[in-house]
Amino acid sequence: MENTIESMATRRIAPRPCPAAASLQVLGEKWTLLAIREMGYGVHRFEQITRFTGASRDILADRLRKLEDAGVVERRQYSEHPPRFEYHLTPAGQEARPILLALAQWGEKWVLDSATPTFTHTCGSALDARMTCRHCGEEVTRDSLRVRPEPRPEPRPEPA
Repeated sequence: MENTIESMATRRIAPRPCPAAASLQVLGEKWTLLAIREMGYGVHRFEQITRFTGASRDILADRLRKLEDAGVVERRQYSEHPPRFEYHLTPAGQEARPILLALAQWGEKWVLDSATPTFTHTCGSALDARMTCRHCGEEVTRDSLRVRPEPRPEPRPEPA
């Protein structure tokens, strides 16, 4: 029994390959998500994004540069003299918006004590972000979620 315990304690455990962890490498900082929030609201100019997020200019510039490098944001020049740019979400950035909606909904329920603006759908009802399967339309729950094993790589042909 001692050998089993010792081998478990000394066994190297590697981080799981995970798309959520990879996403957090790009989106996982507060000012990054708040900048995406503002662009989703239609705020595109650096000064406005700074004011609405509360981020310092240098931090926001760094986050926007990283988002641009990752293909989440694109810079568009709107003035030549002096050169000035707006920031717009790419399709990848647009697809991050539901993440913010779910995060806001969670924060409203579990973190905030005071009332905040509530998102509503055009039908007039309060929005309730939920994950559903695109194929069957059913809600995704912990019990309905499965992990597909990684496909095994094809064996490489041996050199001749």
